Amino acid sequence: MQTIEIDFEVFKELTLRRETEATTYNDVVRALLGLGTMDGKDKAERASETWLSKGVAFPVGTEFRVRYKGEMHYGQVQRDGLSVNDVVSASPSDAARLITGNNVNGWRFWECKFPGHGKWQKIDTLRDH
Repeated sequence: MQTIEIDFEVFKELTLRRETEATTYNDVVRALLGLGTMDGKDKAERASETWLSKGVAFPVGTEFRVRYKGEMHYGQVQRDGLSVNDVVSASPSDAARLITGNNVNGWRFWECKFPGHGKWQKIDTLRDH
């Protein structure tokens, strides 16, 4: 997946053009460019390129990071989990354990950045509580 940089006014306008939360920025740009919507097959392929954890869908390529004991650690989402230090974990907590050596709440530990987005966010904010 490619990324493009846009200024805040463009981001705001794209956000306003999203009909629902399910409408992606890619959907908005496709409509503006007259490319039409993705068919069911394309959407199914896109859905298969996500990792689902506790009801949150992380697209493949989503970046994870955390500062632990003064050092930055990084991970990246693959289809079957979160890859950290070349080990794929089934949950954010399992991935956090690879770094800390202890059981920790991975949802409070990590922050992520979705493909095509410039903003990092705590993954705990993505869950319905």
